[in-house]
Amino acid sequence: MRIPPGVYRVEIAWTAGPYEFMGEHVDGVECAATRLCISDDPVVGWEMGLSVEDDIARLQPGEEPRFFSDANVGCFADAGAWTTLSAPFRTFIDGVPAPRDSEQLADGCERVRDESQQADLVTFGAESGGVVWLGRTKTGDVAAIVVTSGLPDAKA
Repeated sequence: MRIPPGVYRVEIAWTAGPYEFMGEHVDGVECAATRLCISDDPVVGWEMGLSVEDDIARLQPGEEPRFFSDANVGCFADAGAWTTLSAPFRTFIDGVPAPRDSEQLADGCERVRDESQQADLVTFGAESGGVVWLGRTKTGDVAAIVVTSGLPDAKA
């Protein structure tokens, strides 16, 4: 699936409430899902997004292709500039992430730019166990991509 070059809106859905962490009850706010809005056309159906490594034939009935993340961070990025855009996140000094030249955005998001390719990478919170959903229009075009954040029963 290819998305035309352009500027797209990113929306984040938050959930708030008490939860237990290491035996303590705390109030918290967490990212529930992040949506890349590609078109304002209405979504008439949702399907799970698959990675290159996913094989739908290997799933058991009722299973979903979930993603796993060591850093609990997801991103939307220009695939053509992926190597350059993701390099700052793969650079370590003595086992510690190196400082990177990035722009801090609202809600804990971060943007890295490659001016030479006019491309961006925008990060967002995405805990392991999430699912990627593709929202399609009546013509079959992708209007939205939603990434749930580690919530097993979350729907787009």
